[in-house]
Amino acid sequence: MDQRIIDLYDEYTHKPLPRRVFLERMAVLVGSAAAVPAVLAQIEPNYALAAVVAPDDARITTETVSFQGATGEVKGYLARPKVVDKAPSVIVIHENRGLNPHIEDVTRRFATEGFVALAPDLLSPLGGTPQDPDRAREMIGQLDAAKTVNDLNAAISYLMAYRYSSGKVGAVGFCWGGGMANQLALKAPDLKAAVVYYGRSPDPELVTSALKAPLLLHYAGLDQGVNSGVPAYETALKKAGAKYTLYMYEGANHAFNNDTSAERYNEAAAKLAWQRTVEFLKQNLV
Repeated sequence: MDQRIIDLYDEYTHKPLPRRVFLERMAVLVGSAAAVPAVLAQIEPNYALAAVVAPDDARITTETVSFQGATGEVKGYLARPKVVDKAPSVIVIHENRGLNPHIEDVTRRFATEGFVALAPDLLSPLGGTPQDPDRAREMIGQLDAAKTVNDLNAAISYLMAYRYSSGKVGAVGFCWGGGMANQLALKAPDLKAAVVYYGRSPDPELVTSALKAPLLLHYAGLDQGVNSGVPAYETALKKAGAKYTLYMYEGANHAFNNDTSAERYNEAAAKLAWQRTVEFLKQNLV
């Protein structure tokens, strides 16, 4: 697919670009309005594909939970190994489309790797994630970032006290959630590790020696928007003496881990990043 189409879609999903304008610009790129639906079918997430680990997989147990956050009751999706005494815990921070079937599936994948995994619905203060992903994207923009970080901090406390948790908690964030994982690492002294998938970098001025959680940073080589902030972030991490590992996946697009989007998913990059993520979390949480 023409990279300009993917770049336009990323602009639409991450900036306040109205759908009407997006579709008009897409029609110009593909040659006609009639061709747009076929292209969108290849690039927009298809949540019917979001079942790498089935909800009734015999290895795991899933449930809907809630905990008290800074904004009130926060709901979430929790998955854990079925046979477990105490296991390390991971907060799975969703993309800017909310807690959708793909993120629930990723949460189950972590459970099959031996983690207690919790995906909070960070749109809970606005009524929860809607079925319309475009509506979810609009709602994400209405969230108070500081309060959302505090909700995530409350998720850490919830997992530290959870009966099947060892008390050691890490976080993994994707896209918008990757940016929130960065923010959480700066604000949460109890966080033991953070993994960022193509998330926006924080203000370098906020990165200080108070950052204690080791970081694993995954970036996509073609993701110009996010990558523009990486050099200054890395300089700040070095200056602060932070523990971090950074990987750039050349030839991969933003959201390369999301296997419900055929054109942006990069199997090789996704598998390698997942392997590195699981190893990193086990090293720092077990």
